[in-house]
Amino acid sequence: MRNLVLAVHGSAVPEAGAAVGRLAEAGAAVGRLAEAGAAVARLAEAGAAVGRLPEAGAAVGRLADAVRRLTGAPVAVGHLDHQKPSLPDVLADRPGAVVVPLLLGDGYHRTVDIPAVARHFDCAVTRGLSGEHAVALALHDRLRAAERAAGGPADAVVVAGAGSSRPGGNDGTLTAARQLAALLPVPVTVAYCSASTPTPAEAVARLRAQGFRRVALAAHLLAPGRFTRALAEVPDTWAVGEPLAGHPRLAGLVVARYAEACAAQRPSPYGATHPVFRGIRPDAPTALLCWEA
Repeated sequence: MRNLVLAVHGSAVPEAGAAVGRLAEAGAAVGRLAEAGAAVARLAEAGAAVGRLPEAGAAVGRLADAVRRLTGAPVAVGHLDHQKPSLPDVLADRPGAVVVPLLLGDGYHRTVDIPAVARHFDCAVTRGLSGEHAVALALHDRLRAAERAAGGPADAVVVAGAGSSRPGGNDGTLTAARQLAALLPVPVTVAYCSASTPTPAEAVARLRAQGFRRVALAAHLLAPGRFTRALAEVPDTWAVGEPLAGHPRLAGLVVARYAEACAAQRPSPYGATHPVFRGIRPDAPTALLCWEA
């Protein structure tokens, strides 16, 4: 069965700058190709910017376990920054693997940096998680849970994404907000934790200035970390939704990405043809799977 590798951001720590340099050197050593080192350096910078804290690793681990149970495939995690194991190290041991970027945006890192590393190991890179209705449904579930804990529904919602200054980098958050708005009877707007505006605090303040008093934050983020902690401290919020990595719909979506790659596979120089998924519904309450040998 074909290996599945989840490409994830890791934790930001004070010594991240030195770690970036070490990881870039390691990337250059992989295959002795300079472009691999440059790609890894960019990935490391991106991971440090996102600022995931250690609890993110546990959340991603639970997601990997869920995907492993659903598929029966060997699942590994490769980090895009200074954390170990790095994505190049993981792929070096798993040539021909399917790489699923755990990214809610579909910008430069999914389309350029990750493929630059993966192609040296004959690995397929799937689409990220951006724009899928399953993400909006998970966001809705997290929001409803937070509202119940707060004592009732919100009268306005801010979808808070990580933020990006790159063209198209915020499209995933914008799409999730549009899809969530179709599920709710209240206004929905967007905010960004970094690199773009408005900030979550600014978006909440604007809604309150318009007369809304129960403003909830829906976290368009995968795992706990610096951004989720910042959201919890935004003043005058009614409720804050949990991040999405542990939601069953996200596991179903990762499985769907793996299925797409297996269905489109070509014979691998590293072994026999792998079995192929047929029939997947990541937007269903439970992922529906069947195999074709």
